[in-house]
Amino acid sequence: MISTVVWGTGNVGRAAIRAVAAHPALRLDAVLVHSRAKVGRDAAELAGLDGKLGVGATDDVTATLASKPRAVVYAASGDLRPDEALADVVRAVRAGAVVVTPALYPLYDPRSAPPEWRGPVEAAVAEGGGSLFVSGVDPGWGNDVLPLLVSGLGTTVDAVRCQEIFDYSTYEQEQSVRDLIGMGHPLAYEPPMLLPGVPTMVWGGQLRLMARALGVELDEIRETLLRRPLDTTVTTRTMGVFEAGTQGAVRFEVQGIVAGESRLVIEHVTRIHPSCAPDWPAPPNGAGAHRVIVEGRPRIEVTVEAVDEDANRSAGGNATAAGRLVGAIDWLAAAPPGLYDALDVPLRPAVGRLGRKPQS
Repeated sequence: MISTVVWGTGNVGRAAIRAVAAHPALRLDAVLVHSRAKVGRDAAELAGLDGKLGVGATDDVTATLASKPRAVVYAASGDLRPDEALADVVRAVRAGAVVVTPALYPLYDPRSAPPEWRGPVEAAVAEGGGSLFVSGVDPGWGNDVLPLLVSGLGTTVDAVRCQEIFDYSTYEQEQSVRDLIGMGHPLAYEPPMLLPGVPTMVWGGQLRLMARALGVELDEIRETLLRRPLDTTVTTRTMGVFEAGTQGAVRFEVQGIVAGESRLVIEHVTRIHPSCAPDWPAPPNGAGAHRVIVEGRPRIEVTVEAVDEDANRSAGGNATAAGRLVGAIDWLAAAPPGLYDALDVPLRPAVGRLGRKPQS
């Protein structure tokens, strides 16, 4: 059994605890939390599982890493604290752990990562013998393993488009939705996540991964952006009121240009309410989906919908991100120390998990 720590118990961390508890090759040995109010609470309670897992949450990072866990699922957010997240991950890798995380956007494609991101991780790998794999859903499997798999079904391929189409009122992370993405702010507000160059920082690595796998060279990466205001004031279940006239929908593309043409596209269509921008693409269920469209012969379209935590679409997406990461741990534990990407780490069947309940 692979000794595993889950670091963080937010949207991804809850799902990660459930995934570790259900995996036949992993043993949940510790859960790290930031909030003092969570210290001592059983991991099952924090993850929304029935019964107990017998693992009490702790905020003692030093003691936890000193116990030499073989793996760490780093589920703390890096959106608003990228430097701190990188430092935490480097610390765990230096302690000899296999680390999996969705938090470090520049390291989704380590080959193109800036030296200030890649360098500290490589030094930690050399010093401590750990490993790192960064992935998620979008960025993550929705823009790497899924489109690449689907592209292989085609005879000719003209373009590949990856879409995330979501109603963000289901996303229980208000600071990110309002302040990072700009929902509920006047259109004069410049959301940090939408500033020129930021989408390329987040999703450019995914385009480079796809290009490398498809054997093509990117001339450049381009960005497009559209924003729409709410026509009427709306009230959401988890984040309160969003006023008429404020940003209610965002649509952007990160385009990989091949031989002068937009051939690889990652597109996001994000709303705070379905009534905003009704002419833009919508998910089949009205709440959220990930879609891959391969233009060519034949034209192929695959839509993935996931739900979790009382049929919540955002929670479903988070659970698939956790599933991709946790499912890679035993493969990484058997591989040499290093810095891995989605083309290195296979997405494998759920061996030993069919019908399996979480450990108790």
